[in-house]
Amino acid sequence: MKCHDYFTLPEDLPGAEKFSLEAAPWEWLAVLSEVLKSFPESPYPPYPKEKIPPGCFIGPGVHLHPSVKLSPNCTLEGPAIIGPETEIRPGAWIRGKALIGRGAVIGNSTEIKNALLLDGAQVPHFNYVGDSILGQKAHLGAGVILSNLRLDQAIVEIRGESITHSTNLRKCGAFLGDEAEVGCNAVLQPGTVIGRRSLVLPLTSFSGVLPAHTITGQNARQKVFPRRD
Repeated sequence: MKCHDYFTLPEDLPGAEKFSLEAAPWEWLAVLSEVLKSFPESPYPPYPKEKIPPGCFIGPGVHLHPSVKLSPNCTLEGPAIIGPETEIRPGAWIRGKALIGRGAVIGNSTEIKNALLLDGAQVPHFNYVGDSILGQKAHLGAGVILSNLRLDQAIVEIRGESITHSTNLRKCGAFLGDEAEVGCNAVLQPGTVIGRRSLVLPLTSFSGVLPAHTITGQNARQKVFPRRD
């Protein structure tokens, strides 16, 4: 299981050279911390102060490209690097260790923590993204949760069909390949891996490894009854 099977790295992503495509996806989480520490100064020109809307908190160590679109009442805590043309909507909370590429969407009431979002990734409505990686143009529907902690708080394992990988991490979320999509109100359990262009249907609870170009879901057959009044 290698990152080149899931992700295409943008050449202009700050620190891209430090993310080995031969690494396992969960190994990039440790690299993420190293990359953010390597940018004590912003890789971008200064963000115009007049573009900061009311109620928007920007903490130390947050580096914004000047073209980032901020909305009122968002909270950005460092360390974080947020790339060109990314949109951050009202109520978004980036609470540190975040590297976000070009043209991403961080939506209303979405929480980001220790995560890498590549170009065009979208987490637009009521999402939790912790200790996770989203590939280019990956998309979460409204209310999708990327769970990052087992109920027993044991080390997270990634279980494929023929082999189980230990991440050696107590907190480990999900890894979504390029153009993967997750439907509304689905939950991805800790250590879930979704292949390129694969789909998780709404209201699904999924764990394990979903191969590329496939669909999974838990749609029970719905029953229709006549009214009795």
